[in-house]
Amino acid sequence: MLTLTFLGVGSAFAKRNFNSNALFEFWKKPWKGAKPPTPPDDTLLVDFGMTGPLAIHELKQKPGFEHLRHETGMNNYTAIRKVFITHQHADHIGGLEEMALMNFFVFKDKKSGKPFKSELISTINILVNLWDHSLKGGLNTIQNRYCLLQDYFFIRTMIPGQPKKNNFNMGPYRFEIFPTDHVQIERKYDWPSYGLYIKHTQTGQTVFYSGDTRFDFPAYSSMLEEASLCFHDCNFFDDPVHAWIEDLKTLPEEIRRKMYLYHYGDGFDNPNLQPSIAQFKGLTQAHQRYALFDGK
Repeated sequence: MLTLTFLGVGSAFAKRNFNSNALFEFWKKPWKGAKPPTPPDDTLLVDFGMTGPLAIHELKQKPGFEHLRHETGMNNYTAIRKVFITHQHADHIGGLEEMALMNFFVFKDKKSGKPFKSELISTINILVNLWDHSLKGGLNTIQNRYCLLQDYFFIRTMIPGQPKKNNFNMGPYRFEIFPTDHVQIERKYDWPSYGLYIKHTQTGQTVFYSGDTRFDFPAYSSMLEEASLCFHDCNFFDDPVHAWIEDLKTLPEEIRRKMYLYHYGDGFDNPNLQPSIAQFKGLTQAHQRYALFDGK
């Protein structure tokens, strides 16, 4: 069984709904109801932005998310086994320094007794730039030594377009990366940014998760058509680096009716927007658990 819970659903500058970061949870045994009977068997955090630590702090107080609360009352970062980074903007990576330092100095791996490490997953260009231009300043020096990214995380590198190196698994669910047209330097896809296409390898069912992207329907039309659920980046004005809702409204109705919108601004409850929003499955809600696959 695989579920998705957004730590937040807001755009980079939103103040009402946290940054758009997502927690995927996998259980070997399916369950029913509003609250899982046990902690998940595996977890994947897709991005961890500036508001991520505070978002987990609030989420861990809710029924069904007790595994995110350490016995000390702090965020239990050892509950996060994997972290995938879609791109390097601060609303998607700004919380990683806290996670790294907490795991290094506070939490221990129960088997080895050493500092706990999550697995950090992305492409090599994102991981190198993540360290050199974002994390190195705060993490490269501790008392009496220098550190590298691999001192804080187990590293797994992805290679887009290579079938054996462009995906990873949680149980029977395969997460395949694809490039998104988020920011262009000189041409399309030349600045690294990725979405996820999730497939139940036994049933063939799929879920689409856009990551940050401009409207790019021709590039991923087949994924949107095949997916049973779609989660798509959305802004409410004509934005040069995000999908505008007016463009998304041109999608076929059968796609819009299975598409949740996320990464939206604080004006989401403007009455003038509601007729447009009503053309989709809805706006995603922070801290709500969405069942993606029931495990059957």
